[in-house]
Amino acid sequence: MSGIKNNIRQNYLFVALSSINLTHGVWMIFLAMKGFSLVELGLLEGIYHITSFLMEIPTGAVADLWGRKLSRVIGRFISIISYLIMFLSGSFFLQAIGFMITAMSNNLESGAGDALVYDSLIELEETSTYMSVAGKQELTYQGASIFSLLLAGLLAQYSYAFVFIVSIVFSFFAMLSALQLEETTIGKNIRESKTFFSLMREYTIHIFASFSSIKKEKRIFYLMLISEVVFTFITTLFFYLQTYWSEAGHPESYITTIFAINAIITGITALFASKIVQVIGKRWTLSLIVVFPTILIWLIATTPYSPLFYILFGPSEGLLIASVGTYLNELINSKQRATILSMQSMLFSLIMVVTFPSVGFIASKTSIPIAFIALSVMSTLFALFALTYLIPIVSKKENG
Repeated sequence: MSGIKNNIRQNYLFVALSSINLTHGVWMIFLAMKGFSLVELGLLEGIYHITSFLMEIPTGAVADLWGRKLSRVIGRFISIISYLIMFLSGSFFLQAIGFMITAMSNNLESGAGDALVYDSLIELEETSTYMSVAGKQELTYQGASIFSLLLAGLLAQYSYAFVFIVSIVFSFFAMLSALQLEETTIGKNIRESKTFFSLMREYTIHIFASFSSIKKEKRIFYLMLISEVVFTFITTLFFYLQTYWSEAGHPESYITTIFAINAIITGITALFASKIVQVIGKRWTLSLIVVFPTILIWLIATTPYSPLFYILFGPSEGLLIASVGTYLNELINSKQRATILSMQSMLFSLIMVVTFPSVGFIASKTSIPIAFIALSVMSTLFALFALTYLIPIVSKKENG
């Protein structure tokens, strides 16, 4: 039991180490300097999300059937390979391969980490603390992200080689940290498979059971849809604002500082998310999550104060990450937890495959501000749909 209890602390360390990815805030600038166009960058991001979409369920099943710890270790190992390809290659084809590997490394983490933490809390009979744990985990992630963004902005002004070397070193230490985790017995699938065909049969049964769980409890899908559509809009802004601000003459250090301030606010909000939700309830929480970002996207698109309004995304992000994750885990069976949480990431990739290249195409044909207006319209339409249909259904049980 002490090993399981250690999972919570060890998870914070793993999240910190694996989140020190200095390339995250500057990769579009780096590849643009290598000569890649906005359309090519949009295509690379699209390739990333197509790969992520195709691999989310298989990697989630790997975590459920053969171990969340193993999934995390392999994910960190192949992330090192992806860093090397991105830094060394000037070929679109090789960069595409690198983005595919990056997607798979993230696939192996998505679902596996949260599943391990939640099932550890079940085993410890402490599930009521999950939102608080998720908030601390998000604060840890944002703290590591702040460090990454500020250090990346500093190092990139001297040499991008330092950016990639530091990222590789921390990914290696994250892999070592993952080796210290302990698998839970809660929801553990008993495996008797010895042959390839029996393994495939086990895998197929597991996938069908996961889809059946979502079909039976539709609130799982609706929560995923709310979460991942909003994250798509935020992520799209995050990447295209890099190019927008860079073209406006701002140095990498300025851009990464804006991202760092946003991360501070996100982390602090996530830390106090459980208290906020207790006061305002599920329906108001979800409503704020879709309405506030929509207003901010419009302000970014139509005013000269985009840095300020991007920073103000922090409260929405922090509340979204901690609250929706808790609502989802409460509805999911432990045996399919990693797989279903991976389906959440798969949905994100599916939406991004359409949204990200579309915004890039509009930006290349007109301008980035016009592309942001298009994104604002999309966000408004989704917010109306969520407020009138999705959120009332998801909140129905709470309201009686």
